[in-house]
Amino acid sequence: MHRLRKPYLVFLGDVSLRSDAKTGFGLRDWCRDDVIGECALAAAQVSLDLPTMTPAQASAAGARSIVIGVAPTGGQLPHAWIPTLVEALKAGLDVVSGMHTRLERYPELVEAARTTGAQLINVRHSDSEWPIGTGSRRSGRRLLTVGTDCALGKKYTALAITRALTTHGVKATFRATGQTGILIAGHGIAIDAVVADFVAGAAEALSPSNDADHWDVVEGQGALFHPAYAGVTMGLLHGSQPDAIVLCHDPSRETIEDHPHIQLPALDEAIRRYIEAGRLTNPSIRCVGVAINSSSLSDADWARYQHRTQTDLQLPVCDPMRGGVEPIVEVLIA
Repeated sequence: MHRLRKPYLVFLGDVSLRSDAKTGFGLRDWCRDDVIGECALAAAQVSLDLPTMTPAQASAAGARSIVIGVAPTGGQLPHAWIPTLVEALKAGLDVVSGMHTRLERYPELVEAARTTGAQLINVRHSDSEWPIGTGSRRSGRRLLTVGTDCALGKKYTALAITRALTTHGVKATFRATGQTGILIAGHGIAIDAVVADFVAGAAEALSPSNDADHWDVVEGQGALFHPAYAGVTMGLLHGSQPDAIVLCHDPSRETIEDHPHIQLPALDEAIRRYIEAGRLTNPSIRCVGVAINSSSLSDADWARYQHRTQTDLQLPVCDPMRGGVEPIVEVLIA
């Protein structure tokens, strides 16, 4: 399991689009106390509105890692970025990347890390060997965010629920399963990079036995209805053995994103099928709410949609970024 050294300096390279810097914005929004500042090349057109620092200045201020906060096209580091990352390694900062391409591919980085003793950390890769899933029950409580599709708010929902539980004095831990989540939490498993046979076992290791009143809030991945990513969803569902699930949905979508020939299920059908699959390892699994990405709706349309969906499903319906998840948390702590 990856464990990262905080605080971070976020590197933005020469980014020109805010959407390309979503990792950087996620770190700023969800672990602000762990981010000392930002660093970018002169050509960059996007800022996180954080203090601007060189790697040496950040190291002197207490930073321990520089995190690549941008996803470059093709997953490879542009040549122009390498000198700044070498500078960071020479300042004693670990270089942390969430890209598919390993940092060790770049000889300059390998040599600088060897010389200084700093680390090259690829959070999307793991050299750990995971056990196969056992299906054995573990103490503690677990919640898994699931979705009707990919990329519609499972990470943000899990983070919001963890934060709200903690605010209520409930013991809760966010369990990261994707690269940005790992960077935010400082630890976790990139579950989509685990060999298929061991996904459930890795999910068990990620959410081990705990105090009876402790909640592990597990970041979901993929969707049970996705033709490419249903496998990782099922392994995570069986391995995390959730007592509770929260279904995440974007009402602006009618089909799986980039797969227009596959219709999204109705919300009640999606919940039913997740519950049916989850009962293999936790017969007591239940859905405690629905989290909506309502960014495509006006205030009035969102209010109508929320009321109608709550009435139809008889469950709390929230947008974590537009009013919060308090109704869902109230169900968990009731």
